[in-house]
Amino acid sequence: MAITKASLADIPELNRLVNAAYRGESSKKGWTTEADLLGGIRTDDDSLTELLTKKDSVMLKYTNENNELVGCVNLQLHTDKLYLGMLTVNPELQGGGVGKKLLTASEAYAKEIGCSKIYMSVISVRKELIAWYERHVYKNTGERKPFPANDPKFGLPKTALEFIIMEKEI
Repeated sequence: MAITKASLADIPELNRLVNAAYRGESSKKGWTTEADLLGGIRTDDDSLTELLTKKDSVMLKYTNENNELVGCVNLQLHTDKLYLGMLTVNPELQGGGVGKKLLTASEAYAKEIGCSKIYMSVISVRKELIAWYERHVYKNTGERKPFPANDPKFGLPKTALEFIIMEKEI
């Protein structure tokens, strides 16, 4: 098993993994599904290309012993903080430590590039996910941001949603 930086060649596989983990029936096999909150897709090839080619952005990928993609996370440098987004694990493997390993690798990457904090946005009603991050010493900053309800590239909300901002000093 290895965690390495993703490349443009990984986009089709990243796209399948992220959408399978967050939306639709396949996502319901894991505990991180957003299928009951959002319709539509979570990402597409164009959005992933943008993330992989964006300055100060990297996508880490977790591959198993068969070189199959089973997890990923996007990290973006914002001044002196690192934004963590799209932490994804194959729904059938959730709860097996892949997410924790990606989180640990993200924190190591932050230290490597000189960041002292990592932050993220989490949908406020995702109580289990918020609790998971809290167990990994991420704290709710009290800051809230509206969910981009009118932008289908983020998904189609089935109810009113907002983000909370969580942060960890590393």
